[in-house]
Amino acid sequence: MSAITRDEVAHLARLSRMALTDDELDHFATQLDVIIGAVAKVSEIAAVDVPPSSHALPLTNVFRDDEVRQCLTPEQALSGAPAVEDDRFRVPRILGEEE
Repeated sequence: MSAITRDEVAHLARLSRMALTDDELDHFATQLDVIIGAVAKVSEIAAVDVPPSSHALPLTNVFRDDEVRQCLTPEQALSGAPAVEDDRFRVPRILGEEE
């Protein structure tokens, strides 16, 4: 027996405001049944002594510590810009925006 029926898929489609054909309802019911079956298998395997995890291998933070370092001055950063205004890159106005 199917874990999810065609009528349940139709109900979900109505709630989602999706217009599905009869063929699509049958197709999605089959696909959702396979997904529900896979989740049920995982639930059977999960044991009380196995902690939940999001990855198969333990992960550690790979980011380096933040540290202050030398960086470009505004003059250096803007030195190659075709146009500068008020220590900023000047770019053409777009979408007819007004100042």
